[in-house]
Amino acid sequence: MSFADKITGLLAPNSQNGQMDDHPIWLRYGSKILGIVGAFFAILFGLWNCFGIVLFNVACLISGIIQMLVGFLVMALEAPVCCMFIEHVKTVTDKIDSRPLWNKAALYCGLAIPPIVICPSLASLFGCGLVFGTGVLYGMMSLGKKASAAEMRSAAVNSGLSDGVSTNDRAGIVSNAQPFSFTGAVGTDSNV
Repeated sequence: MSFADKITGLLAPNSQNGQMDDHPIWLRYGSKILGIVGAFFAILFGLWNCFGIVLFNVACLISGIIQMLVGFLVMALEAPVCCMFIEHVKTVTDKIDSRPLWNKAALYCGLAIPPIVICPSLASLFGCGLVFGTGVLYGMMSLGKKASAAEMRSAAVNSGLSDGVSTNDRAGIVSNAQPFSFTGAVGTDSNV
């Protein structure tokens, strides 16, 4: 494989299963960009936490090492072109991209928590917080799109058929529903 083929293969997004095709473009690329930026800051602030050894703070040293490893893993998964000289990055990235999105969300959220627990500092919170935010975005994408108002209304009407109310009664209840209005302070209502 030539160098140009390798770069082209790493830059091309993997959409074999098409699970990200039904999401808005801002959410797809926003999660990738947040992951890359979060990985960069996780590595940077992980290095900052490693300087805690100067003050004999071993917990922050361990937290910094874990945070740098998390940042490297997220960088390899979100932007494999940054790690193109490592032999098996493309195969690992293809394997992770073929899994459901909630797996990536759980991985990112689970990996972002231990450095914050080990050394609760602003460097750990900000560096791993961005990785956690990336996991949250992937989790939101795994939930799927929201239904339209008409679909939700029909599902709400049809869901209560088993509780003894007929369809005609339920349709009348939904169409005759009055909006809630608050007319004054507590105890000053004239109907009381």
